[in-house]
Amino acid sequence: MNASDFSLFTVRVEPAGLQYDVEGDLSLLEAADFGRVQLPSSCRNGTCRTCMCRLLSGEVHYDIEWPGLSAEEKAEGWILPCVAKPCSDVVIEQNAASAQ
Repeated sequence: MNASDFSLFTVRVEPAGLQYDVEGDLSLLEAADFGRVQLPSSCRNGTCRTCMCRLLSGEVHYDIEWPGLSAEEKAEGWILPCVAKPCSDVVIEQNAASAQ
């Protein structure tokens, strides 16, 4: 076991004002499914860009190389929730988010 097995972070999705928790080693997208928050998705492996959204606050990390974003997009705050895992509470901007 490692520290990520015990992590619990909160994700707020704007502008919808939705919120859910990310427990353990789940990605933002996986946890959204459990939290009954629908985020756009397709490939779920970081390549199609369907889930792309902006990180407004907080930090995320990636366990895999994620070819779906350029260095410029990453610098502008874009993330891929399907492969992004939180390092803190986060706020993301995803206009297409909805409650399930």
